Amino acid sequence: MNMFLKALFILYFCIMKIEIINIGDELLIGQVVNTNASWMAEQFNLAGFEVVQITSISDTFSHIFESLDLAKNRADVIVMTGGLGPTNDDVTKEALCKYFDTTLVFNEEVYARVEALFKLRGFKMSEINRKQAELPANCIPLKNIHGTAAGMWFEQDNQIIVSIPGVPFEMKTLVSDEIIPLLLKKFNPGIIINKTVLTQGIGESALAEIIQHWEDSLPSHFKLAYLPQPGMVRLRLTTRGTDRSKLQNEFDVQMAALQKLIPELIFGYNDETIEQIVVKSLLEKQMTISAAESCTGGYVSHLITSISGSSGCFMGSVVAYNNRIKEKMLGVSAETLLKFGAVSKEVVIEMALGVQSSFKTDYAISVSGIAGPDGGTEEKPVGTIWIAIATPDKKIIANKYLFGEHRGRNIRKAALTALNMIRKEI
Repeated sequence: MNMFLKALFILYFCIMKIEIINIGDELLIGQVVNTNASWMAEQFNLAGFEVVQITSISDTFSHIFESLDLAKNRADVIVMTGGLGPTNDDVTKEALCKYFDTTLVFNEEVYARVEALFKLRGFKMSEINRKQAELPANCIPLKNIHGTAAGMWFEQDNQIIVSIPGVPFEMKTLVSDEIIPLLLKKFNPGIIINKTVLTQGIGESALAEIIQHWEDSLPSHFKLAYLPQPGMVRLRLTTRGTDRSKLQNEFDVQMAALQKLIPELIFGYNDETIEQIVVKSLLEKQMTISAAESCTGGYVSHLITSISGSSGCFMGSVVAYNNRIKEKMLGVSAETLLKFGAVSKEVVIEMALGVQSSFKTDYAISVSGIAGPDGGTEEKPVGTIWIAIATPDKKIIANKYLFGEHRGRNIRKAALTALNMIRKEI
């Protein structure tokens, strides 16, 4: 093979495209959230393949035919999930027979596996389950160790079409143990390197302005994606190529440049959470924390206690929604409340010091605000949040934020911001 053809060979396999088709009426009426698609897309991407489209369709012949025809124009590999049960409402297998102009044949090996599965679970195998061993004659069966529906691998016109069950734990095993290994044997998809940078304390557009020059100077084989959500913005940097060492060096250079640009905004990477980082830091330093919450209603405490091992650093909290509770439980003075109002710097400072003293913790968080949608004034509109932190040396940090008009987002943003303030201080 000359160098030109070799280069074309590598290029072709570096852009191997996959389309995911999820079958099921339950997806289209909102009864079931399509978590299969996001999980599959991530796994294929990590393996070096590019997912170009994800489609959800009903369990009908016409939709299956139409989706396959369209997908064949976009993708080299089509992976379908769902519609492989033994009941009459699951028609995928029959539709594939018609699509590939073939018939169902009984597969003894699949039948033996289904029979063994029923025996293992202590159930009697019915005639309807025997149908699960009937597969299109031109498919290669894929072993499903967790269920009765075998996966089916078809090859036609230099394309691969795979059909697997939609039950998540069955699907995941088939993708990880069968489909991806077979694709990697057949193709060389190249190398993909990506990392997600987690930022807090700034909005998407403001962040884009700060890093614009860096983003504009990225090499053409790099791609940056902005993934905003309430209280944080994720930046996913991705690159692909064929030389892992060279690619990793390039990636490290670009990542270091980004980290130098926004060191104060980055709190973690990939799947880390602020609450994980805070709990880990407190445990490592053998320090404790407590919380006094008003508008967040205990959400800060919930995030902290969602982390395993948090009992070693989190002593407790007071949800002081009413001013009377702020006075009695946290020692906030009536005069402070009357003069400045519950949503004020002065009140959150007294709340933080009060809970820190009562629970005898190293750190304390306090939050008070107007989550909305009601309760705002011209002076203090909806979304006005005050957050204070008390430190071991009795230093107080108190900041005011204006988050917006949506109650749920305001609560989420306030909690993440409070945790990030603690993280920076620790």
